[in-house]
Amino acid sequence: MTEIQRPGALYQQVAAAIREAILSGEFAPDSLLPSEAQLMTRYQVSRPTVRNAVSALRAEGLIDVRHGKGSFVRSNGRPVVSLAGHVGRTSGGRFTLHGVATWEQTEEPSTYRTHATEPTAHLLEVQVEEALFGCDRLLTDPATGTRAMHRTLIPLATADAVPDLAEAPNAEPAAVYAMLTKAGHKLWWSETVRARMPLPDERTALRLPDATPVLHLSRVTCGTDDQALILEEIRIGADRAELAYRITADKVLAQRRQP
Repeated sequence: MTEIQRPGALYQQVAAAIREAILSGEFAPDSLLPSEAQLMTRYQVSRPTVRNAVSALRAEGLIDVRHGKGSFVRSNGRPVVSLAGHVGRTSGGRFTLHGVATWEQTEEPSTYRTHATEPTAHLLEVQVEEALFGCDRLLTDPATGTRAMHRTLIPLATADAVPDLAEAPNAEPAAVYAMLTKAGHKLWWSETVRARMPLPDERTALRLPDATPVLHLSRVTCGTDDQALILEEIRIGADRAELAYRITADKVLAQRRQP
């Protein structure tokens, strides 16, 4: 039995004691947290106090509640999926992508007409509200079950200049790169990554636990005269993935023009 003698609301005191037990390793990662009754006995508090303490730790991301199974200590190990920021080409000239491009499609791609928002217009170097083709894919890693959301945004100006692309805006990224190359572009890519809390539809589609941010990767494909041609966005749970990049010093890379 652990006596609670700290300032603050009683549930906050209990949450602090459980937090210490987690961080010290007494409650190991991926282990089942003691039951409500056991925590009530351990800290000599009521059931509502224990529930409020567990809710606070869920909000912090230390505990994951699995319906019908109980409360588990969240894992602090390495992410199960590594996404490589690298685009290669085979000896036959085909583009190969590393990471989510090798995953399985959970459902049929969704293709639609949309427009540029302020963030996407900045990356694509177009005007806000400019017309775009959009294609959304929900992907799953067959080895781990990890999910990722992949979106391709193509300005109509790009599609109009590449007839094959205008006819197939739902083509997979490697195929789009091949079309752009066939049209005379020498491609290079720019990526930015940020972490943020998920929107409700992202949390549902990615099956994210409580208090879990997403990694939001934006990849711009650039061509002749450093022109931004297409934008890809990848969203994945930050608890499931890490990003890995190959950095070389073979040549000086071209600098993106500032819009």
